[in-house]
Amino acid sequence: MIELVDYGFGPGARSRADEARLPGREGALAALETFYYALNGKDLETLVAGWADDPLVQLNNPIGGILRSREAVRSLYERVFAGSLDVQVTFGDAATYWLEGSVVFAGREVGTYQHPALGEQPLRIRTTRIFAYDGAWRQVHHHGSIDDADALAAYQQAVRG
Repeated sequence: MIELVDYGFGPGARSRADEARLPGREGALAALETFYYALNGKDLETLVAGWADDPLVQLNNPIGGILRSREAVRSLYERVFAGSLDVQVTFGDAATYWLEGSVVFAGREVGTYQHPALGEQPLRIRTTRIFAYDGAWRQVHHHGSIDDADALAAYQQAVRG
């Protein structure tokens, strides 16, 4: 089944890690919401725990490029959370592909980050997140892209310092 949903998971998202153990739809949505709780709240341990522990999980994003493994995900977000960016995004406008034992959320992250010189800047990222169920819903893939070349360069510069 495919559906279009505006999830609205952002700074007000809740940690629902216990519910992410549920095998169905509610468990998958709990895992997705918990990710945005951790991202917006800079909760590294919760964020990393939401990723499958497999050397081939993959994160493709404007900051780290292509990264594989849960530890590589940890390293990237340690860097992002340690900085002064204060990324705040809300996930929505998502085509959601419900598959047997997995789900693909393909939508948009819209929000802001703090640029060291320019102050608050808009952030718009095309985002795909794939979760699989293995006793709990865990992220196995993420792809994020920023379309505007100038906005991408500014964001990369802000992260790198």
